[in-house]
Amino acid sequence: MRTRPRHRLPAERVSERSDPRLLRVVPQLALAGLAVVLVWPAARGSSVWLGWLPLWLVGMPLAAWWALLRCPLPTRAALRWLRRDTGQARRRSQPRTRKAHTATA
Repeated sequence: MRTRPRHRLPAERVSERSDPRLLRVVPQLALAGLAVVLVWPAARGSSVWLGWLPLWLVGMPLAAWWALLRCPLPTRAALRWLRRDTGQARRRSQPRTRKAHTATA
């Protein structure tokens, strides 16, 4: 028999909020990396030891920031905005001109 419940009580849970200092520093690192990639052409290349530099200068700080925010998924409103129905483009109908058929006998 179990003496404790399966789930933890709110008082026992560890704080789920990220450190506010990290939440300030990581976006700044991502913006600094983006600035370096945009301004310095060598940062757009690849390194033998590190690999593709934009991944490490921009992609990884953005992934760390997303992880610090507990990986939120897009809300329905954001998905609706991405899928907004503007209608599908249609072909313009060209005026049909009938060719005169001449009977050849």
